[in-house]
Amino acid sequence: MNLQGIVAVSGKPGLWRALAQNKTGYVLESLDAQKTKLIANLSTAKLAALNEITIFGLEDDIKLIDVLERMKAAASVPNPKDDGKKLREFFFTVAADHDEEKVYSSDIKKIISWFLILKELPLFNEAPATAPVAEEAPAAEPVKEEAPATEAPKTKAKKAPAKKA
Repeated sequence: MNLQGIVAVSGKPGLWRALAQNKTGYVLESLDAQKTKLIANLSTAKLAALNEITIFGLEDDIKLIDVLERMKAAASVPNPKDDGKKLREFFFTVAADHDEEKVYSSDIKKIISWFLILKELPLFNEAPATAPVAEEAPAAEPVKEEAPATEAPKTKAKKAPAKKA
């Protein structure tokens, strides 16, 4: 699951894709059918990248990506507008060790609605983007070391005298 560049904006429903960055914020595009564009000002809006969100756990925090992967493997996902008890029961199947006191039913509804938005996108089935790994040189080729060229010591530039008032 590749959630790189997908963000949630405080005060705005749904999920957004970061398109570009300018000096005051980000240009975002909604992931719903309308594809509305939004300029999120960093001084007023809070952005949360989905690949960095965690859920309160009893021992350790649970990554949202792990929960979404388990939801993908689940037989059926309930509607976010269902009863809170039904949603909580489902959430126990995908995140059994979440902290029941700190994770509210509104959080569960939000996570389920995010899942329903994401499961329609092709990036949902992509492998996560990783940093490019440097390719290793084949062992058959010997590595030739060149002697470093000796450089003449550099002279320091003289500072101009300070002006007197």
